[in-house]
Amino acid sequence: MVLKKIRKTSLNNLHRKKLFLSSAITLSIICPINLLSQPLINPKSNEINKYSNESFITKAIEKTGPSVVTIETQKYINKRKLSRNSQLFLDPYFEKFFGLDIPYENQPSIEQSQGSGFIFDDGLVITNAHVVNGSDKVIVGLSTGKKLQGQLIGQDIFTDLAIIKIEGQGPWPKAKLGDSTKIKVGDWAIAVGNPFGLENTVTLGIISNLKRNVYQLGIYDKKLELIQTDAAINPGNSGGPLLNSNGEVIGINTLIRSGPGAGLSFAIPINKAKDIAYQLINNGKVIHPMIGISLISESNFQTNNNTVKVGYVVPNSPAENSGIMVNDIIIKVGDKNIETVSDVISQISKNGISKKINILIRRKNKFINLKVMPTDISNLQNN
Repeated sequence: MVLKKIRKTSLNNLHRKKLFLSSAITLSIICPINLLSQPLINPKSNEINKYSNESFITKAIEKTGPSVVTIETQKYINKRKLSRNSQLFLDPYFEKFFGLDIPYENQPSIEQSQGSGFIFDDGLVITNAHVVNGSDKVIVGLSTGKKLQGQLIGQDIFTDLAIIKIEGQGPWPKAKLGDSTKIKVGDWAIAVGNPFGLENTVTLGIISNLKRNVYQLGIYDKKLELIQTDAAINPGNSGGPLLNSNGEVIGINTLIRSGPGAGLSFAIPINKAKDIAYQLINNGKVIHPMIGISLISESNFQTNNNTVKVGYVVPNSPAENSGIMVNDIIIKVGDKNIETVSDVISQISKNGISKKINILIRRKNKFINLKVMPTDISNLQNN
């Protein structure tokens, strides 16, 4: 009896398994596997998430892009041109040899160029000085497609910055300015500009280096410490903003390295640009305190120390009048121990031109403390 019950139970279990397996196969035929495996999510909600998942680049451009402008400049040039009746005499040596007096006519022409900029205050645009330098007419193209006349408020060739006032009525889309002292190497960098009039052309990279001195780039007529980035700055992007990941302006695109080692771009830190901008707005010019020396940075790989040496002293400059000489080592300026060329420039700039500054030098094995009165760079040029 017991054996019969066990067999009966086993048969019942077997029938149940066959029934379950048959049901499963039937269900899979009626309802495909991929349909069963889909999560139970509201399709409309999923569609909203798909379109709201914008990249930080898109959000940054949406925030600052409308403030970026195209700057078109015109310069009137008088060209010395041969008259129609003297096409055979193109070589000036022919004139001199034969004693010919060939008539010429002056026909003015217009030289046009283009750059970028951005609105940072009510009707005020900041750009590079080299974009507008020598221009007779400035036209500002807004992101809406509207073009307005611009008036040059002031420019500073030593920092390559200029301010333009838009002749028109607002409201104006203004860029949000960030803090360039808070950026770090490796941070995202978004370069925006309107090269060739192509609105809001965007390139992406990272901050490659900070406080890059222009002397290292072979530029000696500027007074700049630049942000280095690998975000491509195309021709025509000059004067456009360099943004952080939040869409805040951290720099102004200014230089591109071409040829060997290409791929490096440079921007003026926005904190420096703000200081220059407000000096141009309030005074029409910028004061650059200088003492009249060029500096050389030297590294000692054995001691891992860096020294700053005087490479040249401008004749009749504050430096020469105070006794500074070529090959002097700058030890301290004000209360700052000197490690880099930037340290010297920064301390003299902070001091201004209204008071003397203490400079400690080392000449051979002797330490000498000097007091120097900086002057504006324009005074040095007049010497």
